[in-house]
Parts: sequence; structure tokens; C-alpha cells
Amino acid sequence: MTTLLLVRHGHVEGISPERFRGRADLALTPQGRRQAEATARRIAETWRPAAVYSSPMGRCLATASAIGSPFGLSPITHAGLNDIDYGKWQGLAPDEARQNWAEEVDIWYRHPDRAAIPEGETLQDVLARATAALREVVRRHPGDTAVLVGHDSVNRVILLHALGLPLSRYWRIRQSPCAINEIAVEAGGFVIVSVNQTDHLRGA
Repeated sequence: MTTLLLVRHGHVEGISPERFRGRADLALTPQGRRQAEATARRIAETWRPAAVYSSPMGRCLATASAIGSPFGLSPITHAGLNDIDYGKWQGLAPDEARQNWAEEVDIWYRHPDRAAIPEGETLQDVLARATAALREVVRRHPGDTAVLVGHDSVNRVILLHALGLPLSRYWRIRQSPCAINEIAVEAGGFVIVSVNQTDHLRGA
């Protein structure tokens, strides 16, 4: 059995109040760094990963570096784990994006599986590259534990895939900063062990 630990990066500016962060290379805030260290401690206490994979965004690499440090593991960057490309919405608050793309933003929040972000990605695009990354990691590490540090969007899509649920359920899964999700890969497919673990972040 292979164990996958799917982790979201720590806190950054733009989570609340919300902005479309996507490919903006944001640094972890002090809170985010504390969250990354707390997540590293939890993983070190509970699992022994053979590898740590990360989105190329700095916020994920910083989180992944903290997680890999106790094991002497450096993050392996994988483009398939990168955040969704928000195209023309990049850096905007939802109300700002609505000024030019009211219908498109409304579709994003009501029917995310049908959304077409101007000059950006669809959730189908994210699903294709994220699941390709997932298959690659599983193939490389049979019987091992591997950590994948990604983003809210990528983690939601991977979890929906593992659960066999459609992309229309995108908003039904919560991914808090530095949440841990545990997925077991068995002969019959994926088994979700836990989703959005955050108890390790108390006081962080």
C-alpha cells in the first residue's frame, strides 16, 4: 500500500479577504511559516515519507522544505501540482473581476465545472495535470509514503478524483492552509483515510 499525504501550503496574503492568487508567487506570512513548522512536526511524529513533492510556487516550496527537513528530503518540484491559472482574474478580488466578467465569475461559484476563466485554465485542465502527477508519484513510490504539497484548487480536484466525484462538487470540499489529507492507494484504487486535518495547527 502506498500512502499519499496531500498538504495545502501555509497561510499567504489574499486568502481572506479573498483574491484570485493562482500563479502569483506569494511568500508565506509569519502565520503561514508557523503552520508549516507545525505540519512538519505532525508528519515527523506520524509518518516517514520517502519523498516530498511540491508545486513550483514559493509558498508550497517553503511548506514542503519544512516538511522534508526532519528527513533530510529536499522538495521535488512538479508542475502538475501548480495552482490553477486564473488568467485575466489573476490578483483580483472577486468583486473586481465581476466588473468585467460578471457572468463568468458567477458561473465559477455556481457551476465551477463549467467555468471558462478568461485566458486561464478550466477545472478539467487542472484535473488532467494533477492526476497525471498523482499517477507518477504512485508509480515511483510503491509501498512508500509520499507528501504532495499543493494548493486549494489542486487538492480539491485530486480528492474529488480519488472519491470518484464530479468536478461540480468542487466547492463541497474544504482545504484549510496546511491541512493534511491522507490517501491510501490499494489494489482496488484510492481509499480516503482523512480530509482537511487541522488539529495540529492549534496555536500556530
